[in-house]
Amino acid sequence: MRKLICILTTALLCIPLSSKSQSMSSEKTSSPKHFDPKGKDPSKFTISKWEELKSTLPFEDKQDFEEQKKGFIAAPDFKQIMAEDGHTAWDMGRYDFLLDGKDFYSINPSLQRQAILNMNYGLYEVIPGIYQIRGFDLANISFIKGDTGWIIFDPLTCKETAAAALKFINEQLGERPVVAVVYSHSHGDHFGGVRGVVDEADVVNGKVKIIAPEGFMEHAVAENVYAGTAMSRRLFYQYGVLLPADPHGHVDQSIGKNVSAGNLGLIEPNIIITKDIDTLTIDGVKMVFQSTHGTEAPAEMNTYFPDMKAFWAAENITGTIHNIYTLRGALVRDALEWSKKINEALWLFGPDTQVMFASHSWPRFGNQRVQEVMKGQRDTYANLNNGVLFLANQGVTINEVHNVYQVPLSLQNQWYARSYHGSVEHNSRAVINRYLGYWDCNPATLIPLSPAESAPLYVEMMGGANSIIKKGKELFDQGKYLYAVEILNKLVYAEPKNQIAKDLLADCYEQIGYQKESPSVRNSFLAGAYELRNGIPQGASPKGTGPDMIKAMGVNLWLDFLGIRVDSKKAEGMHFVINLILPDINEKYIVEMSNATLTNIQGFQSPNPDLTLTVNRNDLSLIMMGVKNFDDLIASGIVQAKGDTKIISQLASVLDQFEIGFEILPGTISKKTDQPKNPSFKQDQPAVIGAD
Repeated sequence: MRKLICILTTALLCIPLSSKSQSMSSEKTSSPKHFDPKGKDPSKFTISKWEELKSTLPFEDKQDFEEQKKGFIAAPDFKQIMAEDGHTAWDMGRYDFLLDGKDFYSINPSLQRQAILNMNYGLYEVIPGIYQIRGFDLANISFIKGDTGWIIFDPLTCKETAAAALKFINEQLGERPVVAVVYSHSHGDHFGGVRGVVDEADVVNGKVKIIAPEGFMEHAVAENVYAGTAMSRRLFYQYGVLLPADPHGHVDQSIGKNVSAGNLGLIEPNIIITKDIDTLTIDGVKMVFQSTHGTEAPAEMNTYFPDMKAFWAAENITGTIHNIYTLRGALVRDALEWSKKINEALWLFGPDTQVMFASHSWPRFGNQRVQEVMKGQRDTYANLNNGVLFLANQGVTINEVHNVYQVPLSLQNQWYARSYHGSVEHNSRAVINRYLGYWDCNPATLIPLSPAESAPLYVEMMGGANSIIKKGKELFDQGKYLYAVEILNKLVYAEPKNQIAKDLLADCYEQIGYQKESPSVRNSFLAGAYELRNGIPQGASPKGTGPDMIKAMGVNLWLDFLGIRVDSKKAEGMHFVINLILPDINEKYIVEMSNATLTNIQGFQSPNPDLTLTVNRNDLSLIMMGVKNFDDLIASGIVQAKGDTKIISQLASVLDQFEIGFEILPGTISKKTDQPKNPSFKQDQPAVIGAD
């Protein structure tokens, strides 16, 4: 089963950053030994590109480094946080090489600057009464001091890192109970550690408040289910799962170092913010919530603290321009709406705000600086939307826009407007995809041949493999890596076993990856190079979650995904109607197999079903988690069945179990084996992964 991917991670020395480690050093280093025996050092063309960027970008601007270190109180004396089952959930020492004061030609200098900024680690005072622990996970965990206890904003990805953060702040500032938790939005790195800071019983009885935006519970699960296995596989590229922390490998993830690999949980909120602007006072702390749905997440909210003149920007304003389209896969976001919500916050709270802090990166201090960053990111998202559509309305297509659109020069020179988490290239294509779709309106691309079908013709017309390899080497030696990729990619599709071609294509990917500013793009090219050279490792099993995500999944969502799992070829000729009744939550469904397709509808019952199943939601959860099966629960009387129970095994027999290790690049699976699959209604864990 594909499980939740929580990548083993990250980060840095357990001491406050020195001035040496907080700036890009002029010291050069000979490249350290590559982690891959087939790996290559940066070429002279990559070095030239590095030197060009180093000489043109405003590296003399140190304001981010000053803000990043401001308010430092203490760092813990440990570098690792262990998971409950004994593996390492969080490794701080993996990125120590970034603090050696060396520049690496294998890392885009702008990216290395961002990677060093994300090395902040420990407890920081934002202003009196507001504290953050940074560097314990991909996100920051924020603590607001109330009259009697802590109000926690975004309790990280996993139980273990969140618990370590709470323990550390209590050791440093005095122990206080947690009186409330705020989930700023519906991504796993902002709620998954909740069980490390509160007891669910205290939430149920109202002792502890959990506050979340409207739609949180639905989107925390639903956003990642339907294409969850594909998302998890693609995540190996965007997040560089197989890459070691190394100057030639993984160096950063834009908004933090990486994601922890512990136990992800979810406790249902007991306070939901439903208004566009809403005000609550919890433990003496007045908070004004601004709903920002449809920006970085489908359910998200900013928070203003009027008594402290502090603005919490959730993940809407961080130290980078974000993904409009996340490469692991998701619905394309709305850059214009994102800009409008920042603009709304600017006019609602900007005039009085003296500090802006967020779930990632570092705070911004002083009203002028706060408004500068808010306006700059507002304009960057708006220009991305408007500038791309300006070009699209002149005929520039999705296959051209990334080579045409440019961020305005005045923004290119502002570090807060650089595109680390997103990239200008893939974000600009995403805008066209949102409004016009994937087709460039050329009939030749409307129903194209599959790459494996067209590639042999290209190889034949180019004179065969030897000619392509010769030309590919010439282009590589000229630094024309994308040109080389064009022809070598055809050859690899035509001849997946041609290791010489795959290695040369990997060499091109690697140099492109070294040059890229966005870690997501860098990781994707370097991950592709790794798999072309070494194949997909067998037997690797990602870390799974506990039962919370399955329990939070709506029955309708589970039934929808059962429909996705149906192998239509096996289901040909099968027909049945099931009435499903869940009396404890007052839900009922019709589930019908017809035309090799499984459909469901809520709120109806068939007058003539082939089978009626009555089951409580908690008992259905056991089936969804694979702990129990229908036959056992029917035999024990827990599930009431009326009609033909053979239908249950018939349905199970046509359900596929998706495997995460499918091939992306040709010839990277050494041997395909047909593993026996036991028919099961067990639900794959949603592909929750941080802020994507």
